[in-house]
Order: sequence, then C-alpha cells, then structure tokens
Amino acid sequence: MVKSCILKKLLLFFVLGSTFTNIYGQEANKMDWFSDAKLGIFIHWGIYSLGNTSESWAFHNKRISHSDYMAQADSFSAANYNPGQWAKIIKSSGARYSVITSKHHDGIALWNTKQNKLSTIHKTPAKRDLLTPFVEALKSNNIKVGIYYSLIDWTHPDYPGFLRDSSRYKVQEHPELWQRFIKFCHDQINELSAQFNPDLFWFDGDWEHSAEEWQASTIKENILKHNPNAIINGRLQGFGDYDTPEQNFPVTRPNLKYWELCMTMNDSWGYQKKDNNYKSPYEIITIFADAISMGGNLLLDITPNQNGTIPDEQIKTLEEIGQWTNKHQEAIFGTLGGMPQGHFYGPSTISKDSCKLFLFVPAKISGDIVIKGLDNGIKSIGVVGNNAVLKHRVVGKISWSQVPGLIYISIPESCQDKYMTVIKLELDKPIKLYRGKGGFN
Repeated sequence: MVKSCILKKLLLFFVLGSTFTNIYGQEANKMDWFSDAKLGIFIHWGIYSLGNTSESWAFHNKRISHSDYMAQADSFSAANYNPGQWAKIIKSSGARYSVITSKHHDGIALWNTKQNKLSTIHKTPAKRDLLTPFVEALKSNNIKVGIYYSLIDWTHPDYPGFLRDSSRYKVQEHPELWQRFIKFCHDQINELSAQFNPDLFWFDGDWEHSAEEWQASTIKENILKHNPNAIINGRLQGFGDYDTPEQNFPVTRPNLKYWELCMTMNDSWGYQKKDNNYKSPYEIITIFADAISMGGNLLLDITPNQNGTIPDEQIKTLEEIGQWTNKHQEAIFGTLGGMPQGHFYGPSTISKDSCKLFLFVPAKISGDIVIKGLDNGIKSIGVVGNNAVLKHRVVGKISWSQVPGLIYISIPESCQDKYMTVIKLELDKPIKLYRGKGGFN
C-alpha cells in the first residue's frame, strides 16, 4: 500500500517521448488535500468593511489618519452576520477550502484574543467572537479551514512601524521592545492553533522583517507541534509549504510543486462601496482553468460589508462558478496540471492515473480544436457533463516517422457550455508526449 501510494503521488515531468509520472517527495502527504482542492474562497472582513476606505493600507499610505481609520470600529456591527449561510454559499461555489482574515495589519482580532483588548468583542458594537462560529460552520460543511493572520501590527504600541510613523524605534536599537512584540505575535498564533486547529495558516506581512527577527522557525515549529498536518503559505520568510502569487497571473507554468493564485473579484480586497469593477463569471472561470492547468489553485476573494452581508454580485458569481464546477468536477478536482504549452492552445488537466486528458475550450468556438504531439491511442472522446460522443481525425501521421500526427476534434455548438466546454479523451495508456523537433527524429 505504501509503495502504491508513493507511485501515485509523483510530479509531472516532460521528457522527449516520455510518459507523465508523479514525483512528489515524502513530505507531500499533508499537501494532498490542498493539491486536490483547486478552489478556495478568501474572505477579507474587518472594520474597513464599512466600505469607505481600503483595509489597513489606507492609513499606512496616509490616505486617512490612523485615528480616523480606527474610529470605523464604532460602526462595525456584524448585525446580519450568518456564518452558516456564508459556509453554504462557499460550498455552492465548489470551493474545498476557505481562508478568513482573523486579524489584518490594523491589529483588530475577530476572535477573543487574550493578548490585548483590540478585538471585535471589546472595540466594536458586534461585541462578540466572530471567528469561532464561522470556523465551526466550515467544519460542519466539510470545508477545510484556513486562517489569515497578519504578522505585522501597525497599531500595536510595541511594533516598530513602517512608513506610517517614522518616530517609532528601530529593532536593532530597542531589542527589548521587539521581543515583547514577538511574544505577543507568537502568543496570538498559538491561540489560533489551540482554539481553531486550522488546516491552513495564511500569513501576511513578513516582508517588513527577516526570518530571524520573526523567529519564523519557531512559529512553524509551534504550529506543527499542535498539528503536524497544518499547511503554511509562502509568506513566512521561507518556512511555508506553497507560494501565493497575488493578483498577477503567471504566464508560464511556475516551477513549483504547489502554488495558489489569490485574486479579488473586483479591484479591492475589502468591501468598498464604489468598487463595481467586477470580473465576469466567464473571466474568473477562464482564469481558474488556467491556474489548475498549470498545477495551481485559485483563492478567490469575497468582501462582506460591515453588517456581514455578502454583496449580491459576488453571490451570483459564486453560484455561476458553482454550476460550472459541479458540471465539470471530474476534470477539476483531484487532477494534475496539464500538458505544457505547444501541445494544445488552451488549458488542460490530467487524471491521476494519467489515462484521461481534459481539454478546456472557451465558449462559442467554431472550427476544430487541435492537439499536437500526443503519442497515444484514443479510446474515446466525449464532452464532460454531457453524453455527447465526439469524433476525431489524425492528420499528417507518416508511417515511417515516430512523430505523432495532429489530432483534430470538432465540437458541435449544441454541446458547448456557455462559459467553457471540457473535452475528455480516454487514452490507451498513461499519456505520452512527443517533444521533439519533427523531421527525422
């Protein structure tokens, strides 16, 4: 069983005339669920959710005074907060995990931290722990729990500050103040571990100090001591398990075992009244397909307002995404990243046994799609989520050459999905790709 498990967990590699295999290391077991999950929902929620200004950065960049920013806490009510409804909305999208901001750079905690009084319990009209019921709702819906925690705290009196307050101390000059802050920081992280036992820690803000100053190795050690299977994102100065590019989509496949694109639905991480520049469901679905084609995940952000209401536009988009992911789940969840560029002009994924190839085709296509360099026999071709069986032609295959022919597949309009159609190829053996230059190879 152990040998079989290891063989099934190998990274894809591409060599001339080679088959796809998986080559994960021994540490990969705890990453399995993350690799299979593909879609997560990010939630930014805090006193900035009144919608008048951006989260934390507003005072950091001097668009608003720190005192005026913090005064927003007086109006943060969470009056309509329904964590069970949130979890159901997230589940309906097809997401397998969710990450929520337990504390942003402004320092206000959503849970009942014992380290100070800067929390929604003591500083807002909500007057309660908002994190616990949401974590419970996620777990009851079998959604993996991710907790965002900002290492930096631009409000804490012992934090040296960055651009906002140049009068604050330098770490090297007042190590006793820094050590006091580090104890506070570590104690909060330990609270989150003990109280919520998250599947994933999503850190932020590590750029302001070195791994040694953060004592990042100790943070990781303490987390894993409590839960050896906890996953840590890449923003812990080299001590994380996966990378998290933000907003900017990679053009070429990252040379990484695990990665996740975190992205907003509009232009803002937190709720802003005037930001209606929403990405369409089609745009998000095509971005998502590209991410999983490159072996990554998508962590898509939603922005509840101060009373806990998720904007209608975001709910509708999640519903549309959910209908699409539910229809095409065979090609999405638990798959491997697809073929390298050049074999097919679009995203693709591969089943874990490497015997099924899934091609993602934008809606309203006319003409045939083409696959190059597929050195396999094709047992059947069909449309995922549809009973349609498709025909194909092999063009340009020469009997004396090992170079595969071009495969042309026609997709009738009646079979096409309104966002992206997914084509499944059942192969005669694990996928094998020709990567040569043609000619007399």
